[in-house]
Amino acid sequence: MPINVPEGLPAIEALVKEHIFILEESRATAQDIRPIQVAVLNLMPLKIATETDLIRPLSNSPLQVDITLVRLDSHIPKTTPYEHLLEFYTSFSEIEEKKRKFDGFIVTGAPIEEMPFEEVRYWAELQKIMTWAETNVTSTLYICWAAQAALYHKYGVPKHPLKEKTFGVFEINNCQPGNPLLRGFDDVFYAPHSRHTEVRKGDLERLIPAGEVEILCEGDDVGVHLLVGRKGRDVYVTGHAEYAPYTLDAEYQRDVKKGRDIQVPVNYYRNNNPDDGIVVRWRGHGNLMYTNWLNHLVYQNTPYNINDVK
Repeated sequence: MPINVPEGLPAIEALVKEHIFILEESRATAQDIRPIQVAVLNLMPLKIATETDLIRPLSNSPLQVDITLVRLDSHIPKTTPYEHLLEFYTSFSEIEEKKRKFDGFIVTGAPIEEMPFEEVRYWAELQKIMTWAETNVTSTLYICWAAQAALYHKYGVPKHPLKEKTFGVFEINNCQPGNPLLRGFDDVFYAPHSRHTEVRKGDLERLIPAGEVEILCEGDDVGVHLLVGRKGRDVYVTGHAEYAPYTLDAEYQRDVKKGRDIQVPVNYYRNNNPDDGIVVRWRGHGNLMYTNWLNHLVYQNTPYNINDVK
């Protein structure tokens, strides 16, 4: 089924070239169907690239999905034209004012992980949004820094600085193969990570006996990779299953040009050599995670009348 996106969104051109069925608003409204409503709070600086990266895996579900792009009221990014935000994004204050509810909600990461949460300019608004999501969204997916932020906000779980950046494509162990989010997953799979901080398993163990969180996947080199809270209403992924093939390469080349001390991303380049091309090891499981989230944690649990979400 198609993904419904705002009319004229720049991501459409790239996705259509990949044979992804995109339905713009003018056509979507003519269809007699109750689509799954998914909001995306995009905190990344390169918003157009992130839009494309997230819409791509969401398109693999047989469900029709309406995408609402959400922007903060308390922060105007310098890396994306403000006209783009005004045309394609809805402010959180407008969502609150209209009392909108959603079947699914995605909160992206942001390249501010080395900054204390309380020093983030929009921390107060983000806290408000995370609290709002608990009663206005069926299932929320927090990615990378957003996962750390949500665990800190909800449970006081701290993030810890790493001695060296976790950067590359890492082997992940499937610890709970019976969980619906992992349906179809192999015992071992790969996932991209790019971060300077981590959430430690030891800080989560106090939450496990009470059922506050459940750890689903871990990696020897990355620690906790995927966990859920509130019986799947909150999903935390510390990596980037949605990354396009060249995302890590762009980060690496950027840091090299800036003269930073950066290691070649692990398990990414063929023969560990940037000149030999990229080996994509994560696409299948990345797509499957998003499909399972939509099908099993969102669609199977959301009420038919979206206003009944609570």
